[in-house]
Amino acid sequence: MNITQKVSILGEAGKWDVCASSNSLRKVKTQDRIGNPSSCGICHSFTEDGRCISLFKVLMTNSCSFDCKYCQNSISCSGPKAMLEPEELAKAFMSLYIRNYVEGLFLSSGILGEPDKTTEKMIEAVKLLRNKYKFQGYIHFKVLPGTSRELIRQASELADRLSINIEAPSKSRLSELSSVKDYKIDILRRQAWIKNMKVQSGQTTQMVVGASDETDLEVLKMADWEYHNMRLKRAYYSAFTPVPKTPLHFRDKTPLEREHRLYNVDFMMRKYGIKLKEFKAILNEKDNLPKGDPKISLAKQHFSGPIDINQAGYDELIRVPGIGPRSAFRIMSLRKKKLRIARPSQLESIGVVMKRAAPFLMIGCHIQRKVIDFAKA
Repeated sequence: MNITQKVSILGEAGKWDVCASSNSLRKVKTQDRIGNPSSCGICHSFTEDGRCISLFKVLMTNSCSFDCKYCQNSISCSGPKAMLEPEELAKAFMSLYIRNYVEGLFLSSGILGEPDKTTEKMIEAVKLLRNKYKFQGYIHFKVLPGTSRELIRQASELADRLSINIEAPSKSRLSELSSVKDYKIDILRRQAWIKNMKVQSGQTTQMVVGASDETDLEVLKMADWEYHNMRLKRAYYSAFTPVPKTPLHFRDKTPLEREHRLYNVDFMMRKYGIKLKEFKAILNEKDNLPKGDPKISLAKQHFSGPIDINQAGYDELIRVPGIGPRSAFRIMSLRKKKLRIARPSQLESIGVVMKRAAPFLMIGCHIQRKVIDFAKA
């Protein structure tokens, strides 16, 4: 099997890992290197300033001794298997990089035998890129459950970002999906180690949504805990998709709308500073988010009627659909300059999406649109 065939198999096998953002503060200090860490199977990723970059996302091997019921690479699944040797992976990446197809690497793997043995090969590949090929660009390194502290330390010195997937919101939920992984020891303990290492872009994690009967509240509680206790940069949510020939092939596919709602709430917790307890008020009797935009549901719960755009505080403004932190800050800045907002067009000019915000606003003593009956909301 040649390298192209291996990359085809391993790129397809690695498609389930989410890596929608990449960012590194690391600086290139010498002139004999190539690649830019801040610009960061090929996938698209996004930097903090919104720029789209391409990452070479691939597994070292898709052979795995673990039995995750949702995974096409688990020990119970058949299909073509492949493994890249460190030199093969480094050459494949550099071939794509010098042709300007990719700007960075996202490296993960199945666990063939012991986690440390596979991780050693992954680290060797990254060392080749850094030292032999002088690549100084962005690298996201996936830490395998059960990997030793020393190998994680070595990875932290080579990569810009580390991540280890928790997959489920609790030990009991993970036990429904795998009989091999120990939630607290194999995963959370490793996250705690990473937290105390100097990783340029910190760590991220991912949960599979809908593979067990977990509720949205369980997922959000765990994400909130991770942000506060593991210094997590991002939590990613992957809507469960049944894979043929896996133990969960009979389970219904999780609607993407559920994944989107979780991302919306996650964003408001991270960027708006809205506490999880506020979102508990909009959950249904099964502790799941209602259909539709969570911010609209939250606004209906929070406001008793339209608010005066010239009087509302920052904490009220960011809870209005169509107003984010940036536009809320601009509104507050206008107020400091003693400038009144008298027309919807003024709000549109500073980034407010009036189609969403109008039902919740009063401008110049006038309610913009009577679309929502707050008494019944």
